Amino acid sequence: MITGKNCIAGDFSAKGSIEFKTMDPKLNIENPTTFVEVTKEEIEEAVSSAWDAFKAYRKVSGKQRATFLNAIADEIQALDQELIDTYTTESGLPEGRAIGERGRTMNQLRSFAQLVETEDWRGNTFDAAQPDRKPLPKDDLRKTMIPLGPVAVFGASNFPLAYSTAGGDTASALAAGCPVIVKSHPMHAGTSELVASAIVKAAEKTGMPKGVFSSINGGVQAGVDLVSHPKVKAVGFTGSITGGRALFDIASKREEPIPVFAEMGSINPVIITPDAISKRGKDIAKTYAGSITLGTGQFCTNPGLLLTVKNENTQDFINELAKETIALDPQCMLHPNIKSGYDKNEADVTSQSGVQVVGKVDEELEPNYAASVVATVSGSEFLANPKLHQEVFGPFSLVVQCKDDAELLQIIEGLEGQLTGTLIAEENGTLDLMELVDALQNRVGRIIYNGVPTGVEVCPSMQHGGPYPASTDSRFTAVGVHAIKRWVRPISYQSFPQTLLPEYLKG
Repeated sequence: MITGKNCIAGDFSAKGSIEFKTMDPKLNIENPTTFVEVTKEEIEEAVSSAWDAFKAYRKVSGKQRATFLNAIADEIQALDQELIDTYTTESGLPEGRAIGERGRTMNQLRSFAQLVETEDWRGNTFDAAQPDRKPLPKDDLRKTMIPLGPVAVFGASNFPLAYSTAGGDTASALAAGCPVIVKSHPMHAGTSELVASAIVKAAEKTGMPKGVFSSINGGVQAGVDLVSHPKVKAVGFTGSITGGRALFDIASKREEPIPVFAEMGSINPVIITPDAISKRGKDIAKTYAGSITLGTGQFCTNPGLLLTVKNENTQDFINELAKETIALDPQCMLHPNIKSGYDKNEADVTSQSGVQVVGKVDEELEPNYAASVVATVSGSEFLANPKLHQEVFGPFSLVVQCKDDAELLQIIEGLEGQLTGTLIAEENGTLDLMELVDALQNRVGRIIYNGVPTGVEVCPSMQHGGPYPASTDSRFTAVGVHAIKRWVRPISYQSFPQTLLPEYLKG
């Protein structure tokens, strides 16, 4: 049952006076539950409890933490249809998407559980003492990774489960030994509360310290107060560049600055060579129409920028892409605010000099349903106008027609940091593919060959992050088991007796 309260160290609390409701974007009405925003007093209680829990939780064995993570997955499954129904009414996304995302969330939890069952993930190193070494003896040195402390996690608007309350940031932080305080996304506060209740039950069943998890409701000020708190030691965020950068700046200006691992905006450039267009242009157009409109374009890996060198086949390809894109049924966006943001940004880009709208759904749509758009512009106009680089969050893509190979490379090298870059090509074509790959790899975190960027596999080899502003630290990933590395730091023990060493450094 959803109460509308904050989950403070395992207890549900509603001391505040500010209330709000979530929206059903398909029906364009408010959902019935009233949620109460967190107070500063409740934030203080949540963070202080997390700090107290950290002293014990950081010493909990990997096997015990694995049991906890697996129990969370079990409790999420036990929420059954109530979770699915709440998800769909708060997001406008279909039931199949809800079931799939629930499965992904559970699989992420289980993958981190499997990782920490042994201590291998810490990358422990041992350098034995050499007391007789000349001219100076060498001390015994042992190096490992230890957790940072309480982590603040911000739920994502576009993934109510997999990137939110028990999503990848929370799962990896708990796996590392860090308590978590989640600021739920106001668009799906009910979904978040249900998942929070599952985490609380799992913590109680597995004997985790009180305070290991909290979840709060609130807006901008709650986020500011949380990140500013001196006992919060790291932040995980998925969302807009504006939001992520604001949190990064707050964390940097603290008396003790802390890391903010923010996954932010990306237009995910796709290079389509003229040879590929010539040989399979219709197939590429159909495939990319599906990728552009997948989930109403509300993915951080949506292909918002297509690049090619103009020739006699280019316009036919663009027309085919537009035809295939607008032929797909319009879909509901997550929230009226997201729909209005899409409309504003799409209009801003398409009103720029030289931009031509090739295809746009022109039928009258239900409220919060998005009209897919394909537009095109020359390479020179794109280079001259930074406004054309902005992310349009929704079913939109801009095709840039470069005059030659040199202009194509100039555009790639001048792009802001991106999560992904894609190369659609024929192996023995006219463009230097290695040169394109070299240019792309300096701007992106993941390169796809003859595929689509939408779809982020949860596995160790996945890199989900990239140069700024795709993320605030391109050395780390937000997806896959290596995401745990964000919440730990190295420490060396020198000349320590066995009795004082952690168990995993003994011997």
